[in-house]
Amino acid sequence: MKRYLLILLLLAGCAQPDKGTNNAAATKRRIAFVTNNAADFWTIARRGTEKAGTELANVDVEFRIPADGTAAEQRRIVDDLLTKGVAAFAISPVDPANQTQMINDAATKALVITQDSDASASNRAFYIGTDNRAAGKQAGDMIKEVLPAGGKIMLFVGKLDAQNAQERIQGIKDAIAGTKIEIIDVRTDDTDQVRAKANVADTIVKHPDIAALVGLWAYNGPAILNALKEANKAGKIQVVCFDEDDQTLSGIKEGAIHGTVVQQPFEFGYQAIVLMNKILDGDRSVIPDSKRMFVPTLVVKKDNVDDFIVKINKLKGRS
Repeated sequence: MKRYLLILLLLAGCAQPDKGTNNAAATKRRIAFVTNNAADFWTIARRGTEKAGTELANVDVEFRIPADGTAAEQRRIVDDLLTKGVAAFAISPVDPANQTQMINDAATKALVITQDSDASASNRAFYIGTDNRAAGKQAGDMIKEVLPAGGKIMLFVGKLDAQNAQERIQGIKDAIAGTKIEIIDVRTDDTDQVRAKANVADTIVKHPDIAALVGLWAYNGPAILNALKEANKAGKIQVVCFDEDDQTLSGIKEGAIHGTVVQQPFEFGYQAIVLMNKILDGDRSVIPDSKRMFVPTLVVKKDNVDDFIVKINKLKGRS
């Protein structure tokens, strides 16, 4: 009997879970990154979050993309994250003015920062991303390069409510002030890429004297390029845009797009996760006094596009 009892005790001991492993899993923080649409731009940001996740043993990273690019879908994602007990998340709000209360409510339950698009009136801890007004000025400087004598231009963007859109537009206005360049209008598409292309096609027809088309969000460059090609006007109307979509870079190589202002979304993703984890550890010294942390932008034109493509392909895991 003693022998059997000893065997049972040994078996029971073997069946006991590894408390150290369970405790390690239990102490892992869930930190999330929420985009504002499904553009390829965010693939690079995702690589940054993944790198941070591999370096931080105490963090589980969750990357969320709103299927329809709406504020309502972002709210559903945030509600789901909070229900799951997320410790912190970084969000690119599509409609900051109307999402302020959502961010404030979430900030009572988790650490919240904004990235790419800010909601400066909210209780977010800080913003990390582009100085969009400065980036807009870079785009404006390129517009002046291609239109030294002036001309009419049209701007295209997903939503005017987004702070990054407003700041980029203001930066462009700053740059072209005092010139003969005229902004006819800003056309929005609610992140619908079919509509984005249709907006361009409509502009070409209604404004045959249009001199340049400017795309403010990642997919606007390809939408402009494709609409121009279909109208046999590629290379005849100047194009300036933002971000590093493959079609945009190809358009620069072909000479159909003058240039693009590129951000560093990899750093958005990487720094957001690393810094939120530090704050959760109690280190609030990483929060800038201005509560805005800017990642520099770069202008890509024909003279440097090949080198940039090599760099971006590495970030996308293509080489």
